[in-house]
Amino acid sequence: MDIEELQTFVEVADAGGVSPAAVRLGVSKSIVSRRLARLEAQLGVQLLTRSTRGAALTEAGATFRDYAARVCSEMEAAREAILPAGALQGRLRVAAPLSFGPTHFAPVLAEMAVRHPQLQIQTCYSDRFVDLIAEGYDCAIRVGYLQDSNLIARRIGPINGKLVASPGYIKAHGSPEKPEELIAHQALMQSTEAWQFMDGDKVVSIRPQGRFKADNGIALVAAAVAGLGVAYLPDCLTYDSVESGALVPIMTRYPPPPAGAYLVRPAGQHPAQKIRVFAELLIEYFGKSPHFAGDVVV
Repeated sequence: MDIEELQTFVEVADAGGVSPAAVRLGVSKSIVSRRLARLEAQLGVQLLTRSTRGAALTEAGATFRDYAARVCSEMEAAREAILPAGALQGRLRVAAPLSFGPTHFAPVLAEMAVRHPQLQIQTCYSDRFVDLIAEGYDCAIRVGYLQDSNLIARRIGPINGKLVASPGYIKAHGSPEKPEELIAHQALMQSTEAWQFMDGDKVVSIRPQGRFKADNGIALVAAAVAGLGVAYLPDCLTYDSVESGALVPIMTRYPPPPAGAYLVRPAGQHPAQKIRVFAELLIEYFGKSPHFAGDVVV
């Protein structure tokens, strides 16, 4: 029984169809279908029922999927155990934020590929919340404040932020001095989120209002520079605009609570070596980057 056939079956079972599994595996749909056909022929049972809407596990397939997943996991661990020290191979699928993933995290992923030429790296850049398990990702980079979940998180560095506005906006509308004064201002937001600020040791939560919304931090920076309102953004996005004077920090007596950047992965007994190495490389990068100033806590 071929390990590739087992891996393919697990991917199809988890993805819910041949097409999404092919994307995860980086192969054509015809290859996925042939591997499944060979596996079912060897076992003499039908593992999946196919339809135009995808693929669903049969009773036999549901039972076999857990065994196949354990075999694949053990095989990956065995391969790692006999590789030369520091060598990595296989595939690493990463979900990263679109707002500054291509500018700040893409260089780390490129360096990962340079250091490990046998490793295949696939990255999805999106500001939407990616379901790692359902969509077949090994790990994700997430920034801000982590929500409770069944994922394992490792903090790779601090994320500092501030409230900013353009000189033009401040001249026309004034600058808020206290969190409650934000209600009278145009807020540039992703959705209807609450903004939090530190008042000494106390956290103050405000729900501002605004007519301009975007699900991407870079778009909010552009709106702030254009004078459309005040924005609550991480320093790594506003650094250049603040340096040039296009944006001005405001309400500095009430900073946002400390946040962080995290590498998250599905729960398991031990993280794969490729994920551990990637986390270390991210921590190394955070320690050197002027855009991510502060102490690293793991």
